[in-house]
Amino acid sequence: MDLKTRQGIVASLAKQYRRAAKKDKGWLLDEFIRLTGYNRIYAAVLLSHPPKKRRKQQRRHRKSVYRKILPSLRHLWVISDASCGKRFVPMIPGLVDALERHGEIKLAETEKRLLVSISPATVDRLLTPARKRIRLKGRSTTKPGSRLKSQIPIRIFTDWNDQQPGFLEIDLVAHCGEDISGEYINSLDATDIVTHWTECAAFIGRSRWFATQAIDRIEERLPFPLLGIDSDNDAVFINVHLIWYCRENKLTFTRCRPYRKNDQAHVEQRNNSVVRKYAEYQRLETPEQLKLLNRMYQLLSLYRNFFQATMKLKKKQRFGSRVKRVYEKPAKTPYQRVLEYRRLSIEQKQQLNKKYQSLNPAELLRQIRKLQEQLFGY
Repeated sequence: MDLKTRQGIVASLAKQYRRAAKKDKGWLLDEFIRLTGYNRIYAAVLLSHPPKKRRKQQRRHRKSVYRKILPSLRHLWVISDASCGKRFVPMIPGLVDALERHGEIKLAETEKRLLVSISPATVDRLLTPARKRIRLKGRSTTKPGSRLKSQIPIRIFTDWNDQQPGFLEIDLVAHCGEDISGEYINSLDATDIVTHWTECAAFIGRSRWFATQAIDRIEERLPFPLLGIDSDNDAVFINVHLIWYCRENKLTFTRCRPYRKNDQAHVEQRNNSVVRKYAEYQRLETPEQLKLLNRMYQLLSLYRNFFQATMKLKKKQRFGSRVKRVYEKPAKTPYQRVLEYRRLSIEQKQQLNKKYQSLNPAELLRQIRKLQEQLFGY
């Protein structure tokens, strides 16, 4: 007999026991002991003084102080392109300043203080109803390179100890849809190891000549000199043309180990958060789509590098079978990390700051969405 059943018997016999005569009480007590198996003294006390029903304590809900800033928080979150709380919170002060500067929002001082003081956990809790996650997968078009691999040294992610911007991980992302036949657009994704500055350039086909031209376009948009590239083992990169290109431009050229994507963890993450997030998984193959895609990448360069904070891994700590990752706090934008680079001249930093002051993240995102509509025919 479970506890709930015993409590029901006590409730049904308690009134009868208290009102009964002395002889009847003995009979009721014997019957109660037979049913429940309780000790006689404990059973008598239980029937004489049955436990009272506990009232359910009504939880008092305190009104959230952040309720009045929830519309502004959602607006900023949309402009941040639905970033997670740990990335979004460090971005809030910069977004508020930029949007106020361009007349996009007007906030009272109390609202600003609340927005600046909010924690990542609170942001994630408040914005939970607004989150929609879409997971898509595409096809891999990486083909093994030639025997020239022996001329290109292997470099894995643990070797990237350079504290100097200019060393890029590069990768090719195919926009072939479900069919890899024929000519289609490919995106060259390049990510700086130190600052997380990300640039993309698109071209049709898998020509090695177009790949080097894409690297030239990416180099023109970098706020620091290009010093080296690290690629996977795709034939687009492992060829004599790219080796000569790097020698002529005095670039360090390395490659990752075959079938070890973690050797290129930085650019692999950007393949998803930048290229696939905005260019999606549909097939792109026309010159008009190529123009739209490259224009979108130019806007994404400004939007993400100046206004999107990224989490940078500082170290890993192993505790038995568990690995704890320690990230840089707070999260910073690539633009902020570039300004911390000492070798940049004062004039270069002033030019970057002037460019940052002229940018409106809300307008950039609107233009990006408009290009997406034209690209995919929404």
